[in-house]
Amino acid sequence: MQDNKMGSKPILPLLISMAVPAMFSMLVMALYNIVDSVFVSQLGTNGLTAVSVAFPIQMLMNAVSIGTSIGVNSLIARRLGEGRNEDASSAALHGLILGVCAWIVFVILGVFGTETFVNIYTSNAEVAAYAVDYISIVVIFSLGSLLQIMVEKVLQSTGAMVHAMVVQLIGAITNIILDPIMIFGLLGFPAMGVAGAAIATVAGQFLGAIFGLIILFTKVKVLHISFKGFKLNSTIIANIYEVGVPSIFMQAIGSIMIMGMNLILAKFSDTAVAVLGVYYKLQSFVFMPVFGLNQGLMPIMGFNYGARKKERIYEAFRYGTMIAAVIMTAGCLAFNFVPELLLGIFNPDADMLAIGTHALRYISLSFPMAAASIIISTVFQAIGKGKYSLYISLLRQLVLILPIAYVMSLSGLDGVWLAFPIAEVIAFFISIFLYRSVKKNILDNLVSSK
Repeated sequence: MQDNKMGSKPILPLLISMAVPAMFSMLVMALYNIVDSVFVSQLGTNGLTAVSVAFPIQMLMNAVSIGTSIGVNSLIARRLGEGRNEDASSAALHGLILGVCAWIVFVILGVFGTETFVNIYTSNAEVAAYAVDYISIVVIFSLGSLLQIMVEKVLQSTGAMVHAMVVQLIGAITNIILDPIMIFGLLGFPAMGVAGAAIATVAGQFLGAIFGLIILFTKVKVLHISFKGFKLNSTIIANIYEVGVPSIFMQAIGSIMIMGMNLILAKFSDTAVAVLGVYYKLQSFVFMPVFGLNQGLMPIMGFNYGARKKERIYEAFRYGTMIAAVIMTAGCLAFNFVPELLLGIFNPDADMLAIGTHALRYISLSFPMAAASIIISTVFQAIGKGKYSLYISLLRQLVLILPIAYVMSLSGLDGVWLAFPIAEVIAFFISIFLYRSVKKNILDNLVSSK
């Protein structure tokens, strides 16, 4: 049975089978994230800056969607590990409904708040117009994104990693195909510029969501999802958000951090803001595979926590940490040795190339330490202790980095980039401390009843 393999199959083959499809799909997701910016960069620096201004809003929407779906994923995995399949099925249906509710809220905020937000970050009329168009489209039509992400996490919680990968691939590949068509006006379509990039994005998300829902309702046997006799259950919602709320804040912190960093960088130039946006597109090729690894790790650790099999949790943690460290170290080396090559795909001018080279080299020094912090956060989420993950993210992306970046910006632009590795070193040691506490007080005390 699908759920038994997580409690019995050898950990390394299990992790590979669970994580590789997710890692591959996340790499494709990174590709489609970067494709928008690559095509938009052909419109000029203003178009690229507009997408960078919009990026925190997309991150905020993803924060709510990913955070809630992580709560659903964790709850489903734990309930399956406990043999409570009915509760797991109900959790999946609650997740879909919560996704629709989040979409309604975003539409209201997007309609009334987009122009105000954009005007905080730029006085350039062309940048502002591009950014308003882009944000309005991705917010108002965000239902596809919210449902696609939720379906992916539900499928992952049951071990259906290949199905989850296909859902993500459909959305990503559709976006990649439509980007040049919508931006430059190919195949008889009008040239829509930055707005075309947004339309390509939401079209891919809707197609992925539709396919994912079909798979979820027809192919996943371990869950039996039905609206017949369904009633919202406050206990299930509370259980979802026990992990989901910290996860939402963890994701949202990244959005808030980028908004804060953009304000600091805007004092130097619009190009510096664009460079930060380019950095986040490029670093997704390093971080996305690690996040895919996490998607394979979380249901394994969550299931075995529910089954009270601590040694399997520890083994999964060890393998996950080693794999993540290899990926992040490779990323650090690439950013340090070939930054000009990486930046070259964005059609940079001399100013962007000069600023971006320093940014990539300095920020990437934080990658190896981030590997351990990310995997430790996944352990906390898998066992229902999402608040500890929140603490780590608060330190890494808000409490430490923004004050450090502001102070170091007084010494010049390079000081802003150096704030990243400084904050990561401090967060790394605090992550180790929290993990040791959880291991001693919770994990070491697990005794299998099976």
